[in-house]
Amino acid sequence: MSTTMRLIVPRLTEDDFLGGTDRMNEKRILGLDGQAQSGGGAMQSSGAFAMITSGARRIREALSRVIVGQNEAIDLALVTLLAGGHALIEGVPGVGKTLLVKALARAVAGDFQRIQFTPDLMPADVTGTSVFDLRTQEFRLVRGPIFTNFLLADEINRAPAKTQSALLEAMQERQVTIDRATCALSSVFVVFATQNPIEHQGTYPLPEAQKDRFLVKIHMDYPAAEDENELARLVAGGNAPERRLAEDLRTPVLQSGELEQLLAATAQVRVSDDISGYIVNLARQTRQHPAVWIGAGPRATLALLSASRALAALEEREFVLPEDVKKLAAPVLEHRMLLRPEFEMEGVHIREVISAVLEAVEVPR
Repeated sequence: MSTTMRLIVPRLTEDDFLGGTDRMNEKRILGLDGQAQSGGGAMQSSGAFAMITSGARRIREALSRVIVGQNEAIDLALVTLLAGGHALIEGVPGVGKTLLVKALARAVAGDFQRIQFTPDLMPADVTGTSVFDLRTQEFRLVRGPIFTNFLLADEINRAPAKTQSALLEAMQERQVTIDRATCALSSVFVVFATQNPIEHQGTYPLPEAQKDRFLVKIHMDYPAAEDENELARLVAGGNAPERRLAEDLRTPVLQSGELEQLLAATAQVRVSDDISGYIVNLARQTRQHPAVWIGAGPRATLALLSASRALAALEEREFVLPEDVKKLAAPVLEHRMLLRPEFEMEGVHIREVISAVLEAVEVPR
């Protein structure tokens, strides 16, 4: 007589996915421990605001001790964190892209995961999946590396569109769907995706919809001569950046709860009507420039506003200045705009167009 084993497939609920630990490695993940999150409320006094935002300055100083000659990249990474966005990092190999993200995660006591994107990477390798446990006769969740605070998507353009799209829901909605169950991610969730600008064979260009999800595009170029000499001296003296990371950031820069306070303070930075109107005019001007085929959309407007707030908090200011908007216009807008083919053939660069737009739009006084 033959018998048939009946598999009972329980429906996975959100409770199966939430919690303060990663079930694969039992690491604590910021924002999933049931801790009350700071937010809302009135703007703190100037003294309290300065005390909170000084944490960003301490992180910046700590990262500068580990990463030599990439101060602009450090500032943009911090802006990405404070604004609650994601960043696309572009640079040749060996300029410290992975080190930057790893150091930032360690400075704020966040969990860090790295995925090497390859042509055979599947969406389940990113999000996770449910597997049948023969011992319990039940399905259990194996969470993917996306359940973290800082996710490094290394060489994201080497994976096909199907796998790239696994990040879309997570980046925009702070949630993923696995086996028809929607699972919340940490409130502190930042994707840093890297691209190599010189190798295009065997790559899959990011679609415009996905590029628009990145708050900023960070260029990490070769260091200046003095910075490269300093780096060589450090390594020769047995003080390589990786060692400095292990030693200087053995203890996180921020204590428990400080990051949440810093994020809440950033959200309270004042943006005047004149500044918000200036940001809107900049975005609209990109759509009218004769060299532009596709200009910056409304999401770009909101991204520039959020990033400007974050930069003001990084500079320990309670209000946004036009200079903040100008400084961030290129990193926020360039990956969201497309030039007309005839202007591309003439060698026009998108940053030149953004500079022209900044010149054309009146700056509020």
